[in-house]
Amino acid sequence: MSASAAIEVTNLKKSYRNGLFGKPFAALNGVTFRVNRGEIFGLLGPNGAGKTTLIKTVLGIIRRNGGDATLLGKPAGDRESRLRVGYLPENLRLSSHHTALTALEYYGRLSGLSASDIKANRMRLLESVGLNGRERESIKKFSKGMLQRLGLAQALMHDPELLILDEPTDGLDPVGRSHVRNVLHRLKDEGKTIFLNSHILQEVELVCDRVAIMDRGELRALGTVAEIAPQQSEGVEVNLSVTGDREAVSRALGDRSVTDWQTDGSHHRILMPMLDQAAVDQCVDSMRQHLISIVSLNPRRITLEDAFLKLLDPSNAATAATSGAAATASPVIASAANDTNDIAADAVEIIEDVEVIDEG
Repeated sequence: MSASAAIEVTNLKKSYRNGLFGKPFAALNGVTFRVNRGEIFGLLGPNGAGKTTLIKTVLGIIRRNGGDATLLGKPAGDRESRLRVGYLPENLRLSSHHTALTALEYYGRLSGLSASDIKANRMRLLESVGLNGRERESIKKFSKGMLQRLGLAQALMHDPELLILDEPTDGLDPVGRSHVRNVLHRLKDEGKTIFLNSHILQEVELVCDRVAIMDRGELRALGTVAEIAPQQSEGVEVNLSVTGDREAVSRALGDRSVTDWQTDGSHHRILMPMLDQAAVDQCVDSMRQHLISIVSLNPRRITLEDAFLKLLDPSNAATAATSGAAATASPVIASAANDTNDIAADAVEIIEDVEVIDEG
């Protein structure tokens, strides 16, 4: 374990039983990675992947069954390190009698801040998350997005070194998500480390330095967005529309990989993955040499969502690529793609919410 890492887990394991005599289920199965200080690190995965279990294990809220975990150079659960962490849980529960001001006062006291420090910080924080002017309203009137903003403010109340954010943009509209992204970038510029768990893949692409993808308790990929996507597919996807004889088009394509080919008379729509712009240029040159008329050519960059889907279910990736050629990919991935995985994921989420019986 390295004292310089903000978070480090090595062969981390956690299992649950579903009832007293139920079969053990591995929520974490030998997960290993590290979060460097000063970076924004994203944790991705479908429901039931073990993301929340991993966060709770690192924080020491639940006990691991095997492996090691450190938080700011201290063993997971160490009180000293936890005092240096700001945590936004997925479902922050606030008493309905609070206003934004009294909620921050409450959390400030829990963090050991003095009354003067709380008073000095809370208005600045509410303004930074976009709640200025709403500070004295009852939180009963707050939308889900407003509660998320307040949750981010409480996580920042004691000026932590490390922020652990579980679905920080859940419930926010596009303007709110943009605001939170700006806050996270500013915090990174101040030297803070941010570890976030999110289903919104486009948000992760925009803010994270590195990403880990989990599925069924195991780590499937780790690296920058640029590193992960090319590992799973070529760099661009081209939707090509041409007219001409089908055999001539086929000769022009040669041995190039084709994902989908639709023909209507002499008009052909072809979907192809390509490595880079040079490969696109070569394909165009070949079409011209074979006297094929190019009606349109639309390249689309392979996204983190494409890589995510292919990692979890390769058959789904091809479907997503075909349907997404002419449209922007959906930003939200909420679960695995088939019914069997959905049922398993729901079961795991229920188990994750309550500590039942530790294995070992």
